[in-house]
Amino acid sequence: MTDQLDGTRVLIITSNMGVERDELLVPRDELRERGARVTHAAPKREEVQTFRHDVDKDAVVQPDSSLHEVSVDDFDVLVVPGGTVNADRLRVTDRAIELAEEFAGAGKTIAAICHGPWLLVNAELVRGKTLTSYFSLRADLVNAGGAWVDEPAVRSAEDGWTLLTSRNPGDLPDFVTAITRELAPASR
Repeated sequence: MTDQLDGTRVLIITSNMGVERDELLVPRDELRERGARVTHAAPKREEVQTFRHDVDKDAVVQPDSSLHEVSVDDFDVLVVPGGTVNADRLRVTDRAIELAEEFAGAGKTIAAICHGPWLLVNAELVRGKTLTSYFSLRADLVNAGGAWVDEPAVRSAEDGWTLLTSRNPGDLPDFVTAITRELAPASR
C-alpha cells in the first residue's frame, strides 16, 4: 500500500493559526505513507499552530512553503483542512482563493474537510456541486449554489473538475480513502 499513490503531488494549504490538528496531520501523513509527495503551504513560511476542537492548542507544524511559492502546475490535488479560524482566514486570503480557482480551472481535484469548503464559497466554486462540510456551513454552501448532503465523503465531478468533501475529523478515514481512490494510478 506504500506505493499506491506513486509520487502523486499533493498540496495542503492552511493559515498559520487555527488549523484542526488531525485534519492537517492525518491526510499529510497517510498520503505520504501511500507514496504521495505532500507539500504543506501557509501564507507565511512560519510555524502553523494547530488546535483540537478549535479551542485547545496542540502541535506546532512547520510548513514546507508559503502560498506564494507554490504553483498549481506542480501538484495533482489541493487539500484544504478545516478548523474554524483556519478556514475563516483562508477564505479571505487572496492567494488561497487564487490557488483554489487555479486548481479548478486546470481540471484538478480539490479535497476539503469540515470548515475547509468555506474557501470554495469565496472562490465562487460551489455552484452546481454536491458537497458536505461541518454542519454549520450548510446554509453558506447552499446559498453559494451547492447541494449539501450529510455523508462522510462526497465526490462531485461537475464543471470539469472534481471536488471531494467530508464533514469532520471523524470522517478522516473516508476522506483519505476518497483522495487515494481519486488519485491512485490504477483508477486514472
